[in-house]
Amino acid sequence: MAGDGFWNDQDAAQAVVEEIKRLKSSLSPVVAVEQELDDLEVMLELVLEDPTPEGQAEVDGLLTALDESMEALEFRVMLDGEYDQRDAFLSVQAGAGGTESCDWAEMLLRMYVRWGERAGFSVDIVDKLPGEEAGLKWATLKVSGDYAYGYLRAESGVHRLVRISPFDSQARRQTSFAAVEVMPDIDAAEAPDIRAEDYRMDTYRAGGAGGQHVNKTDSAVRLTHIETGIVVACQTERSQHKNKASALKMMGAKLYAKAQADREAELAGLQGEKGDIGWGHQIRSYVLHPYQMVKDHRTNLEVGNTQSVLDGDIQQFIETYLRSRAGADTEE
Repeated sequence: MAGDGFWNDQDAAQAVVEEIKRLKSSLSPVVAVEQELDDLEVMLELVLEDPTPEGQAEVDGLLTALDESMEALEFRVMLDGEYDQRDAFLSVQAGAGGTESCDWAEMLLRMYVRWGERAGFSVDIVDKLPGEEAGLKWATLKVSGDYAYGYLRAESGVHRLVRISPFDSQARRQTSFAAVEVMPDIDAAEAPDIRAEDYRMDTYRAGGAGGQHVNKTDSAVRLTHIETGIVVACQTERSQHKNKASALKMMGAKLYAKAQADREAELAGLQGEKGDIGWGHQIRSYVLHPYQMVKDHRTNLEVGNTQSVLDGDIQQFIETYLRSRAGADTEE
């Protein structure tokens, strides 16, 4: 970075900066644990020379902190997939069920936004299509930060909600489904070459509060890959050019994932376990009536505080699933 002409090529320079950030992210937790071990060793020597209740209490505190740091480091080491360190695109799509499913899709989107904020990630809505009466038909988030994809890949699949419908005048219990798809944000050099003739581009006015420039021009972009039927869209920027660039990046990520899946016959590697958006395919159930329980069907983890989960407290589901997958991979 200190070399002459490093910043002459902005794209190449930015790629180097991002790689440095990834390397530092990998090394920093190890260095921190080493420092904690050194501090503990020094404190133990002092306590052995002059035992005091205060010294013993400080040793206990250092041990507790070290145990937590080691556990976090152990989990981070498990996130060793090719793209685990990358940013992620997370899409939510409402299943069959009309307004009920659209409302459920919006609840899920809020859950992931809250989780991202808690975890210190930057979360931006890339695209969304409102439901006809309420909620969302689909939406895509860009989650930026270290290991965003590594964590969120645990969320790919169908999510099921059981509750008393707020849209039913007879207050009957309803079951709704929504699908979550998670893709890594891959570099342009890694993505398949996408030619202009390979896709169809549609433009439209972006959603948002009225009166803004973004609403007055057809700045939003939707791209449809002709061969595969893959559809991506972006409306976050005021510039149609920037939205098109972001959409092409998402399309590249989806095409790359499809190519990997075709070669390896392991779609779960990048896209998770997303199947039909309906019965028998759900990875997790959120039951709000007649009792309250969130259950992950892959790990059998159950949590009774449904409101906390819907407010973004899903880290335990993510970690339990990823640990179970790591164990399965080791056995294989």
